[in-house]
Parts: sequence; structure tokens; C-alpha cells
Amino acid sequence: MIDPREAWSRLEPYLEPLAGVEIPRRDAAGRVLARPLAATADVPAQDVSAMDGFALTGAPPPGTELPVGGMIVAGDAPGARLAPAGELPGVVRIMTGAPVPAGADRVIPVERSTIRGRSGARRAKDEPVERTEPTELVTFDDAGAPGDHIRRRGEVARPGAGILPAGALLTPGALSLAATHGHGTLTVHRPPRVALVVTGDEVVPPDREPGPGQLRDCQTDFVLAACRTLGIEVEPLGIAPDDPAGLRALAERGLAADVLLLTGGVSMGELDLVEGTLRALGCDVLFHGVAVQPGKPLLAAVQPAAGSTGATTSGESGARRGLVFGLPGNPASVMVGFWLFVRPALRRLLGRADGFWHGALAAELAAPLPPAKARDKFLPSRVSVESGRLLAHPVWPVGSHDMRSYGHGTALVKIPAGSPGLDAGAPCEILPLADTLF
Repeated sequence: MIDPREAWSRLEPYLEPLAGVEIPRRDAAGRVLARPLAATADVPAQDVSAMDGFALTGAPPPGTELPVGGMIVAGDAPGARLAPAGELPGVVRIMTGAPVPAGADRVIPVERSTIRGRSGARRAKDEPVERTEPTELVTFDDAGAPGDHIRRRGEVARPGAGILPAGALLTPGALSLAATHGHGTLTVHRPPRVALVVTGDEVVPPDREPGPGQLRDCQTDFVLAACRTLGIEVEPLGIAPDDPAGLRALAERGLAADVLLLTGGVSMGELDLVEGTLRALGCDVLFHGVAVQPGKPLLAAVQPAAGSTGATTSGESGARRGLVFGLPGNPASVMVGFWLFVRPALRRLLGRADGFWHGALAAELAAPLPPAKARDKFLPSRVSVESGRLLAHPVWPVGSHDMRSYGHGTALVKIPAGSPGLDAGAPCEILPLADTLF
């Protein structure tokens, strides 16, 4: 039995992000860029107004009523020009995002002006501003300063400049940025192929009525749902019987995936056959037994090295060795092992940053917690926010078979090994279980 942080360090050498694959931009939410993106155009494409107001040349005389020579709106082609300073009309109404006319050195917002007469007519596409008949008069409260409220061409990006680096998470904002520059497809780290084998003679499919001594498979639904929150699909290979040949056949099929998950068969009983089966298939065991409760018998291995006589992974290079996790059979142990080790490993293969207990949040206990002995203890907890405080409400399980308690939890609350009991109101750490795309 090893410390969970040591267990994680043994996994890390095998958690490089998977190869890049090109997908449509609108399918890329929550994925991670494998190649950087560059700007394809000036942003803004030309000098544009940052406000609804008036573009003009030089400081207007205080209190002077000036004629307005038409209007420029967003979408108008650039090319309008103002009369030189001192000539009329030297003012044009302009809308946010509209191209600033040549000769204008500032924009004064409409709320800092007094207007008399009707609104200026929109400038014809091919009509210079100085030829438009003035239809309104404006007086400004202040003169502004050169450059006020003008967004300069290329001030955000120039063609060829980097806009998103490799490793960037594709959030909604990042995808909007990619669309701005016309990137229709993006190269992202591909999701790992995951296979699942549930073990045990006593396990039957969930749609079947259990016989005496049998129970329904709840592990497959948990793994399928938990992986889908990461954008990963799982191939369920079925239920392996407690015999070496049957288990080996399904495990060997599962080694074609990047990650093979097995549930059950990793404890110390005579029918706990997973470790021996994996070794017989050429896998190297990284650890078997971690100081966590529940989930102590957790096993992790790497698939056979290229050129070995065992099964081989179908990864993108001969150097890559896929992962195998053997999760204990009790529902709580499967969940805790998945949240603490499998989920962060899968996220790393996707190019995300993660690790053991990575992303834990500081919270306050809404109820007391018992002491922990030699292992870090993890209990299900509901989470609420009250007056800006994050509160953890521990849910007490009867044991690691108590599916109801762990099914109600939205976070894990940690009781560090050797810690005394904690009272309500004490600080604690929680790991949220709801895994969103971002």
C-alpha cells in the first residue's frame, strides 16, 4: 500500500496528451488545442468608432453649433473623409463599429452633445461626407482629445500573430475568437479510447432480475456517464466471469484501447484474478494498493511495451503505452478510485491540467467529521453556497457498498490520514464531482 501522491507520480510518465486530430470548430467545445492558431486578418480591420457619437477634425470651438454632414454606420465601406479643420461640415454622426472617416482625429460620444434638428441622413456608399447636405446641428459639452474613442486598425491582432497557443482550452470565448479569424477546423488532442470490463459471477446486467446471490451491474452506467462528461465514449465489453480464461479473453480485447478499466477482482481472494491476468498479458503493474478509504485495492498498470509477446495498444506510436486501472468492486470504491485517479488521468490524455486531488476547493463543514486513521478518507458530500461561503454537508455511508450515499454526493470531502475529528464550522477540502466541459 503506497501513499496516493506516490501512486500518482508513478502514473505521470504515461500521461502525455494524445495525438492531434482535426475536427470542425463547432464540435471543439471543451477540447484542447494541439496546434496553435494564428490571426488571419487585422482586428479591427480598419480604424472604427468605439462609441455612438460624432467623428470630427480637431477640437470644436466651445459652444459653437456645428453642422453634421451625414451618418456612417457599421458595415459601411471605408473611404469617407471629412473636410479639413476650419472648413464645414467637419462633423459626421458615427455609430459604434463604423469606419472612422479620413481626417477625423476623435469621436465624441452622443451623450456629451446637444443636437438640434433631425438626425443626419445615412451617407451613400460612394458619397464623400463633405458633399452630404447637413440636416442637423450639434454643440459639444467638451472637446475631447485626439484619439478618443477610436479603435485603431490591428490594435487587437495582426495577420500571423498568435491568438491561441497549443494547450489552450477551447472555451466558448476561444471558439468565438477562432471564428473571428475564419478557422473552420481546429487540431485538438484526440480523446482516449476507453474500454470497460466488469468482473464477477454474481453480476448481471441492470435490466435483468437478479437471482439468489446476484446483483445488478451499476458500474457500467457510472463509468459511461462519468466519461461522457469529459467528452469520452466508453466501449463496454461486458461482464467477465470469475475464471482465468473468460477474464483473459475480455481483458485482451480491452488492451486494444488507450485505457482499459476493470471493476472488481483486485482484492486478495482466490477469485481476484485481475492482477495475474494482466501480468500474463504482458502488462507492467505500477501499483496495487493505495492508502485511501474506500478503494485501497486500486491497481494501475501499463499495457505491454511495443514488441512484447502480449497484447499491444493501438496508440499512435510504438513508444506509447496505454493504461489499465483495476478498480475495486464495491460501488463507492469504484467512484472514489475514478474521481481520484482515472478522471485526472483521462483529462491529462486530453491535454488538460490535472492530478491527484487537483482542483480541490476550500470549504466549511456543515456537520462534524470523524477522525481518520492510517489512510486518507473520502466521504460523499453535498455542497451549498450560503452568504458567500462554500459549505460541505457530509453524507454518511453505511460502507463502501452503500450506493445510495455516494449517489447523493456532489463532491468528495477529504479527511487526511491521522487527522482528529473535525467540528461543524471547521475548514475542509472538497473535490467537486460534476465535471463540465470547461
